[in-house]
Amino acid sequence: MEKTIEVAAACIENDNHEILCALRSLKMSMPNKWEFPGGKIKKGEAAHEALQREILEELDCKITTDEIICEYTHEYDTFTIHLHVIKAAIKEGTPKATEHAKLVWLAPEHLDSLIWAAADIPAVKKIMKTKTSPS
Repeated sequence: MEKTIEVAAACIENDNHEILCALRSLKMSMPNKWEFPGGKIKKGEAAHEALQREILEELDCKITTDEIICEYTHEYDTFTIHLHVIKAAIKEGTPKATEHAKLVWLAPEHLDSLIWAAADIPAVKKIMKTKTSPS
């Protein structure tokens, strides 16, 4: 049986209603694919706690977390990811690409202009649909 990895990812929105997107570096698995920043949930850790820890480690900033936007399980060839995408906002600091190759802020309607890691695509579609539908 293949390994399932629990991962928390942040849908961080700025004051201009843009979403933070992170490009996986060449050192990471699935290099040059875009993702929502985040990381593995440790045993006994809640998804929201894991996300706050991971964003502090990866982006050197503090966030507040809100509701889970999307939960999705994706099977890659050698492992499975159970992704929890959580709505978040920056509380302190400015995101820095310490592990990723690049960070960009994109309007929700332009998210599909990037080449996303497969596990993130359902969340991308949901965010685009939610943000572009009339309120």
